[in-house]
Amino acid sequence: MQDSTPLVVGIDVGGTKTHLRAYAGSRRVADQVTASSGWRPHDPVAAAGRLAALVAGLLAAGARPSAVAVGGHACETARQCAQIRTALQLHFDVPASVVGDAELLVPAAGLDKGVGLVAGTGSVAVGRLPDGDPVQVGGWGAVLGDEGGAAGLVREAARAAWAAHDRGQEPDALARELLASFGVPEVPALGAALEGAADVSADWGRHAPAVFAAAEAGSPLARAVITEAGRSLAGLVRRLAERGVVVDDVVVAGSTILAQPPLYDAFAASLAAAVPGARPRPLRVPPVEGAVALARSIL
Repeated sequence: MQDSTPLVVGIDVGGTKTHLRAYAGSRRVADQVTASSGWRPHDPVAAAGRLAALVAGLLAAGARPSAVAVGGHACETARQCAQIRTALQLHFDVPASVVGDAELLVPAAGLDKGVGLVAGTGSVAVGRLPDGDPVQVGGWGAVLGDEGGAAGLVREAARAAWAAHDRGQEPDALARELLASFGVPEVPALGAALEGAADVSADWGRHAPAVFAAAEAGSPLARAVITEAGRSLAGLVRRLAERGVVVDDVVVAGSTILAQPPLYDAFAASLAAAVPGARPRPLRVPPVEGAVALARSIL
């Protein structure tokens, strides 16, 4: 006799990895992490096909989901997400939901409203207006933005080191840590090292530990970079509030901010000043749980 318990599938497609979880009722029946390579959110048919293949590979033979929810990296507009959802429903003929990956944070925290703030390799903040329309700020990539993310921190640290060099100052701990991390002999060579990156966000972002190491070693430049990064992240939340988003709860996730207390503390202090009453809440469960919650909500 076939089990009639609804089977829900949640998928978190991040910039580097994709996390899938499936539940039958309250029982977790599948859990898988795979690489996000091949994720093409600007091609709805290809994106939906990849998601469908992942779900088929996750579930036991013959099992079909009752609902599927996806948080997709670089799924940047409501129209884009709706197109992927429509294509995905053609594969399964069940209710489906597709949102940007940062929108998983609020439901993952067990909340029905608030702001999701991610500071990992990049940075972005999302929320919803009272009428339910999504609003995203930030997330413009390491060349133009992503302040407070790993790649943005490295960019601003390099700028600080260059400025100190132009003032005729000897390299401090920040410059020395950056030189060692990039494997170059002197501050002017940092420019070519950054410009030669094949994947700007990933290649810059992996050097972020050097910034925090320099701050711990006492570098005023590094500490200033981290303080400004926290201020920029708080500024994303302030921008959402100015556009009418409810920002009482700010659910915080991301490999950089949660792994580096100096950045989290700088953000929390700036948030208290910029948006009094907003409560930062570090996310303690995987964001994929937000996708599972969304899948349950559309059953």
